Amino acid sequence: MIERSNFDWPQALDWPRALGGAAIYADFRSTPEDFVVDELAAPPIAEDGEHVYLQVKKRGANTAWVAQQLARLAGVRTQDVGFYGLKDRHAVTTQWFSVWLGQKPEPDWTQVNNAEITLLQHHRGLKKLRRGEHSGNRFHIRLRNVRGDRDQAERVLARVVGGVPNYFGEQRFGRDGGNLDLVRRLAEDNERCRKSEKAFAMSAARSWLFNQVLAERVREANWQQQLAGEPQPEPTGPLWGRGRGLAAETLAELELRVLSPWQRWCDWLEHCGLKQERRELVLRPAAFVYKWEADDLVLEFALPVGTFATALLREIAELVNVTDAT
Repeated sequence: MIERSNFDWPQALDWPRALGGAAIYADFRSTPEDFVVDELAAPPIAEDGEHVYLQVKKRGANTAWVAQQLARLAGVRTQDVGFYGLKDRHAVTTQWFSVWLGQKPEPDWTQVNNAEITLLQHHRGLKKLRRGEHSGNRFHIRLRNVRGDRDQAERVLARVVGGVPNYFGEQRFGRDGGNLDLVRRLAEDNERCRKSEKAFAMSAARSWLFNQVLAERVREANWQQQLAGEPQPEPTGPLWGRGRGLAAETLAELELRVLSPWQRWCDWLEHCGLKQERRELVLRPAAFVYKWEADDLVLEFALPVGTFATALLREIAELVNVTDAT
């Protein structure tokens, strides 16, 4: 068992890159407008529905806070507000929310408008919006003050469309890996915690184990290849849980070897009742384009639900996250 009482999570979260290494440095999220996300979604209209779907543009605000504002305006519980997914706070994002009104009168939704929230449109619908039900997200990202080897960066950019390692982003693990410290306390020290904290810990643990396997596949240069025992058409890694492992032969041996130091985390996830699943190792962006504007690099692309733009960005540049210093 690896001693993890003083584990350097930030250093451990620096997963190996696959496309030749980041040859440039760039400032990331200097302003919210540098990170723009639009949901690829349009919930269907139902004039007699008990829910109201609202498309909102938010700036510098997190999704949960917007949901609270909508609940307060409608006079409903926060649990009656749904959305497709959590979106970054330090960004400008366009996303859909649902509010279950039942037979309550509909408020003047424009009252939600403020410096952080702009209502774009709204209509009636039949059901609460759930996380992950939309098809994906479109990104428009500006990396500022680029310095380094642009020629090498161009070579990496040319390879991005073929796919990048589908790592879970660092935000899944909390600031400085705090969610992983929580996993350690729950899985190794048998501490108790609130239900909401446990959900964060389970998600972080699964993501960590998956990234461990993917990182080893990147080191072995086989992350885009089918290994013997692969249960799906594309190369995949484990989302750990209860039940018989879905991988076999060479693939199963690799995954068990990589995860053996983390057996207590695997056991804990099984005890939590999560089901064994698989996740693709390769993340292929759609409609990927880029351009240089003086010292800035501007990128546009679309990604499927459950994937992270930072997994793509880290292949291109070492990001200096300006928001961390504010």
